[in-house]
Formats: sequence, structure tokens, C-alpha cells
Amino acid sequence: MPEFTVAVLTGSGAAHLDGYFAGLASTDQVSAVVVADPSGSCEALAKKMLGPKLVRFERDHQRALVDSRPPLAIVTMEATQAAAAIQAALEANCHVLAEKPSCVRAEDFEPLVRWADMKHRHLMLAMANRLRGTVRAARRLIQSGQIGQVYGSELHLIADQTRLKDPSYHQSWFADRSRSGGGHLMWLGIHWIDLVTYLTGSQIQEAAGFTGIVGGQPLKIEDSAAMALRFDNGSFGTMTSGYYLDRGKQMHVKIWGSKGWLQLELDGTGTLQWYLNDESSAQIQKYAGPADDSSYTPLVEACVKGCLDHKAPLPITGAESLQVLKTVFACYRAAETGQTQRVSG
Repeated sequence: MPEFTVAVLTGSGAAHLDGYFAGLASTDQVSAVVVADPSGSCEALAKKMLGPKLVRFERDHQRALVDSRPPLAIVTMEATQAAAAIQAALEANCHVLAEKPSCVRAEDFEPLVRWADMKHRHLMLAMANRLRGTVRAARRLIQSGQIGQVYGSELHLIADQTRLKDPSYHQSWFADRSRSGGGHLMWLGIHWIDLVTYLTGSQIQEAAGFTGIVGGQPLKIEDSAAMALRFDNGSFGTMTSGYYLDRGKQMHVKIWGSKGWLQLELDGTGTLQWYLNDESSAQIQKYAGPADDSSYTPLVEACVKGCLDHKAPLPITGAESLQVLKTVFACYRAAETGQTQRVSG
């Protein structure tokens, strides 16, 4: 097997590092990992999780890219700092898997997508839920026309309030929109916005709604969002996105069509059920395939395979990554202005 090196460009307060390290450690095609973190805060974790695959720990992103010349870079850091790291990786001729949101404005991510396209490099935002077995089964049901013409959708992603009550979280970049790009909608709701477009093959054209702080915590982000969405296929959708629970999550995507409906429950291992109008038994059917893998490992594996083989399917394209960011920022503009916002293509 040819040597395949991955660089992880990160920093203090980075998200999902343990997930990326676990994915790199278990992906057979990855032979070596270089981690670059100016703060040095993740060195112990990298050594523990990557073991012999960790060939170098650097404090300088540029040096790691120049010295190791990796074909793939994973970028996970504060949103205000990510764009520069992505740019450096692309200039070093790397494909890039970037942790969301990687920007505080879609306008900062857009030139990175153009640059990646120009260099024939992949730029992929970490929309890991696309790789779930239940999600892929649901997409096949919709794309094959089994539920017919899509009429409407409901997106529901509710998380717990635990982090919101932690004083250290109040001081983190996650809790400051100027550093994070947004709150619950940007951090969690973005996954469901991406999923509904991935499942239906339809883009969100317009958004309207509200965001705010309903839990009373001293935050500079929203803890709640309620949005109405118009799709380019003529259908409508609604989304509830917030930190409401004492623990756990309540997450589902429901889609209705002219021939039936389906519902994805993505709590834990995930479930999928659907109903088709033309079934003589008129029974609700349930997905019986393998349990969902909710880790980042399938995402890392798919990105590595996509870099090694140009015929292998990518988890997400640069254009799709940019579009979901544009949609979330359009939702924020709608909430701020009180006016429906069009999502630019």
C-alpha cells in the first residue's frame, strides 16, 4: 500500500479532534499523520490516539505542510482562523477536509472553493451525517421516486443546555458569534439543512424566521432558531433548532411526498421508517440494515478514498459545502432583518 500522509492543522479549542484522530488511527490507507498546533494543547491527545502513525508534532502549520507534503489536510480550529489554514493547505496542493463552519461569513469561504476548483483539489466541509446508513437508505428511497414528488419537510434538532451553563463555555469562541459565525443553527442546525438538500436533491431558495436567546444564559450566540424554508422544487420546510433539553438530543428529519413519507430519527444509532401509499398492506416499513456509525471515522475514510481514487464518491463537494453555509447565513440575515432572504446560488 502506498504511503499516504495526512496533516491535521489545528489550534486551541478545536472541535472534534478526538473524532478525527480516531478516524485517522483506524483508516488503513493512512500511513502517517503530522499534527500542527501552535498552542501545543493537543500533543498528548495526538500521541495517545494516533500512536505510531503520529510521525511529527509541529507548532507551525506552514512548516508541517512544507516538510510533510501531505495529499490531505484536516483543518479544525476557531472559525476566524480556519480560512487562512485552508488557504495554506490548498497552496501546498492538499485536498482539505474542514470542520464547520471554517468562516464567519460565507464570503470568506467562497474564494477558497474557487481556489480549490482551480487547483483541482477537493474542499469538503465536515457534514458527517451524510455517511450514515439510514441517511443513504432514505436518499435512495427519495431519489428513486418511491415517495413521489416531495411536498414538504420538517427538520427538528434539539440538544441539551449543559454547555450553555458552563462559565468556561461563555468565554470560548463557540459562544461568541464574531468568532464562531453563529450558535446552535451554525453548530448543529447546519447538519440538518445539509441533510434535507442532500436527501431531496433540492436547494433552499429562501429563508425566513427567528433566532434568539430563550434560556437566559450570557451568550453572544443564539440558543434557539425557528425557520421557514422554500425549496427550488416548489416545496416548503420548517426547522426547529435549539438547546432546550436537560440532557441528550431529539433529532429527526421528516419528508412527505405524493406517494408516501419517511422519517429519520438520528438519536443514538439512528432509525428510518417510511410509508408508501400504494402498498397493499399499508404498513409502516423500517430500515433493517446495519446500525449507524455516528463517529467521524466513515467521513475520514471516505475523504481519504476520494483523494486516492478520483472515481471514488466524495462525501461532499466544495460547491455543496459553500451552499449550506450560504443558507445558514441567509437564515441569520432573515432573523436580523425580519425579512425573507434569498439564498444566492
